Amino acid sequence: MDVIDSSKSFPPSSGAFSTSIQGQMSSILNFLSTTGAPFLANVYPFFAYIGAGGSISLQYALFQQNPGVTDSGSGLHYSNLFDAQVDTLIYAMAASGYGSIPVVVTETGWPHAGDSSATTQNAQAYNSNLVASVPNGTPKKPNQLISTYIFDLFDENQKGGAAYETSFGIFDPSTQTKNYDFSF
Repeated sequence: MDVIDSSKSFPPSSGAFSTSIQGQMSSILNFLSTTGAPFLANVYPFFAYIGAGGSISLQYALFQQNPGVTDSGSGLHYSNLFDAQVDTLIYAMAASGYGSIPVVVTETGWPHAGDSSATTQNAQAYNSNLVASVPNGTPKKPNQLISTYIFDLFDENQKGGAAYETSFGIFDPSTQTKNYDFSF
């Protein structure tokens, strides 16, 4: 998501790539289009949520019941942050002339520890609701499965960075104990 111009990340229909990397993105998108390959993206509503200073509701970030938001440019209604982020990428690619390239979400998840919003209940809710939501597509691409991969199967107890960085796993580092119940 770092390739998106932060001033054009919402509403999704205003999605555009950062001007500092427009040339590189155009080359990458041309290559993907020519080869028939998808655009691979790491989409983390958790990072958007903790970086938004309270302007995004936790329920919206976790796919839970909430009023959602309507995109003023497209009229599409968004009931969760994940779909809004994915559609922002889709709109950014379309604005660059490559709207037919599929998106594959190569990483997404929610940590279970290390931040006040990183709890086992929130991680379980995010991943469970994600699995239920993904087959429905996004408001921009309804009924189109967006291939999505959950990060992470195991906690990374030797990873550096913020405390939550080690805590995205469904299982603990021993690989024997679940951090929370989850079913694929």
